[in-house]
Amino acid sequence: MAKKESTFSNMVISLSVITLTASIALGFVYELTKAPIAAAKYAAKMKAINEVLPAYNNLPNEEVYKIAVDNDTLYFYPAREDNKLVGTAIETFTKKGFSGNIKLMVGILPDGTINDIVVLEHKETPGLGDKMSKGKSDFSLQFHGKNPENFNLSIRKDGGDVDAITATTISSRAYCDAVKRAYNAYMKGGNK
Repeated sequence: MAKKESTFSNMVISLSVITLTASIALGFVYELTKAPIAAAKYAAKMKAINEVLPAYNNLPNEEVYKIAVDNDTLYFYPAREDNKLVGTAIETFTKKGFSGNIKLMVGILPDGTINDIVVLEHKETPGLGDKMSKGKSDFSLQFHGKNPENFNLSIRKDGGDVDAITATTISSRAYCDAVKRAYNAYMKGGNK
């Protein structure tokens, strides 16, 4: 086989073919994995709803409604037991995380008491900020059974009632911000 001369046009053609092949492969892999990723996210969301709410017998995801807050959207999943509201799971967010956005699922009882909280997404530092997740620390336990009406959703350093995760003041503040956003929206009309 004869060796091709190394000219500018030959290099452009070679790079174009390689780029086109890589783009097609990447597009194929994206299409192949899009549905399973969406299904996994949906399953995680449904699991989080079940974790943060008391027992219910309706389908909260079929009654979901949303409220625009801070140029984004909160999603409310009302849970009912025999048609009586027993709690609402709220998919909330904060843009104040150390490494970006944080999404939480906060379960609030009809009187405003926090039932439970689950971290849905974050990009916080492993071993530090990720301690906001259950199983990594007991940080979220201090919110259980607390009503923000008389429990200040700020870290102690800022005059609040929340013990921050050691060495992660920014992540702890962000977590509190997301919970506070959910509670405030719930109390301003999200408790349908």
